[in-house]
Amino acid sequence: MGGGFGGGLAIQTATEGRKLFTVEEFELMVQAGVLKEDDRLELIEGELITMSPIGSGHASRIRLITRLMYAQVGDKAIIAVQDPVRLARSEPQPDLALLRPRPDGYKRSHPQAADILLIIEIADTSANYDRTVKVPLYGRSGVPEVWLIDLFESVVEVYRTPASVGYRAKQTYAAGDSLTPEGLPTVTLSVADLLGVPPAGAGQGTPTLS
Repeated sequence: MGGGFGGGLAIQTATEGRKLFTVEEFELMVQAGVLKEDDRLELIEGELITMSPIGSGHASRIRLITRLMYAQVGDKAIIAVQDPVRLARSEPQPDLALLRPRPDGYKRSHPQAADILLIIEIADTSANYDRTVKVPLYGRSGVPEVWLIDLFESVVEVYRTPASVGYRAKQTYAAGDSLTPEGLPTVTLSVADLLGVPPAGAGQGTPTLS
C-alpha cells in the first residue's frame, strides 16, 4: 500500500448513511472523468479511499522488488505495479500483482481474482491497515497468495489458502529465509532482498494457522 496510508480517508461510508459504490459505478466515474487517475483513489468494499502520497523509501522498494521479479519471472507472468484489480465490491491497487499471462495484457478489463498468482503489499506505516483490511479482502475474494512486506518489523508475512474469513494459513519470514510463490514454483527470492536488508541466519518461517 502507499507509504503512510494510516488507515486511509473514506470519502463515502455506510456509517455516514451515504451510498456505497459498486465496481461498475466506480469504473464509470473513471471513464467519465469524474474521477481521475491522479486522484489516487481505490474502492474498498464500496467505499472510496484516498491513498496517501508514496514516500521515497516505499517507492524505491517497489522499484527494486519489481526488478527482482522481472529477472526471474520472464514471460511466466505479467507484473502489474500499482494497477487496479477488480474484485466483487472492491478495486484496490496493490503495490505489485503477478498475473496470469494474457495476450492483450488485460486491455479489455482489469484482472480479477482468478487472474492473480500473487499480490505483494509493501507496508511501513500502513502495516496494520494492510493486515486487517486489505489482506482479508484479498482472501475473501479468492486471491491465492499475498506477501505483506513489513518494512518496520523487517519481516514478510505470507498468506495462503483463501477462505471466507480471509486466509487460513499465515507464515512469517525474516532475512535469511527465501520465498517461492505457489503459483510460480521456479521463482525464488530471498527475504533479505525483498526487505532491502543484509541476510541473517536462515530460518524456516513461523507458521500461524487461522
